[in-house]
Amino acid sequence: MTEQQQTPATAEPPVGTTDTASPGTADTTRPGTADPTAAVTPHPEPATEDTAAPKGWAAPPQDPTALQAPAAPKDRRVLRALSRWAAVVTVFAALGAGTAYGIASVERTDVPGLATESDGRWAYPEITMPPLPSGSPRPFDTKNWAQSHYADLRALLLPAPEGATDDKALHGADGWLPTKDFLTVFETEADQEGVGQLLTDNGLRHTAARGWTTPDGTHTRVYLLQFDTESVSDRVYGELTSYGAPLHVVDGAPQAMFDDTYPTAADPANVTRYSYDEAKPYGAEQMRQAYLHAGDVIAVVLQSRKGTAAAVPFQQTVTLQSQLLG
Repeated sequence: MTEQQQTPATAEPPVGTTDTASPGTADTTRPGTADPTAAVTPHPEPATEDTAAPKGWAAPPQDPTALQAPAAPKDRRVLRALSRWAAVVTVFAALGAGTAYGIASVERTDVPGLATESDGRWAYPEITMPPLPSGSPRPFDTKNWAQSHYADLRALLLPAPEGATDDKALHGADGWLPTKDFLTVFETEADQEGVGQLLTDNGLRHTAARGWTTPDGTHTRVYLLQFDTESVSDRVYGELTSYGAPLHVVDGAPQAMFDDTYPTAADPANVTRYSYDEAKPYGAEQMRQAYLHAGDVIAVVLQSRKGTAAAVPFQQTVTLQSQLLG
């Protein structure tokens, strides 16, 4: 064997291959090369000059446990600020509720800026219906065919408002006013005689009266005339009144006309009302008058005042007296 045959041939690499791994790849056939299953760093490499990071951006920490760090101090400041605002809102809500309760618990006239100006109504005492005799029906009960008032007629008179001065001339004897004293309501002698005869012919049973003068000078008189039945009182009522004007002249009001400004909604059921106002020009006083018919009773309400007489207290007085009779 020759020398060339004794020397082993050196293996040449295959055509198309290279001795080293391509750039950017790992050679898995050589010991010490990178394992493709190894963990990859989850954070990006620092920015190069060609790809600058946004302003204010900082690379996250390389330690994975840093992801579990508590909230930044700025977050805690926000929470504390929110807590303070919540406390402020709670305090103001409590104060507002307390103020609202305080406002609601006092009279409107005691609150500055909310006081309601008086409309002229008088302060009457509490008004209650008088008791009936045992077993007696009320005047408009279906079993009371005569529509009689069985309560004491004197107890059906409207009481005087607070602060008023009592008119003792209307007390009469034991609270019953003589017919002749009632007839002085009318101005002329002819009217007095005519009304007197009308009352006698229809069997007037009782007359009760009450009067008062309020501090502003308004003089009020209320007369209740009782007959045997509703049909009798209705006949008398038709001889005293008409829609346009009263049929007999009241002293102090030579001319009167129907008051169409009176609110009809204030009239209680079962009570008929005609109200009149003195025609202008007034004399020394303005006179307002009303005639009520309720069952066996006729009521005459007169109210006058030097200069002018307010409408509101007159309407209030007539309405309350109507309620007592109804």
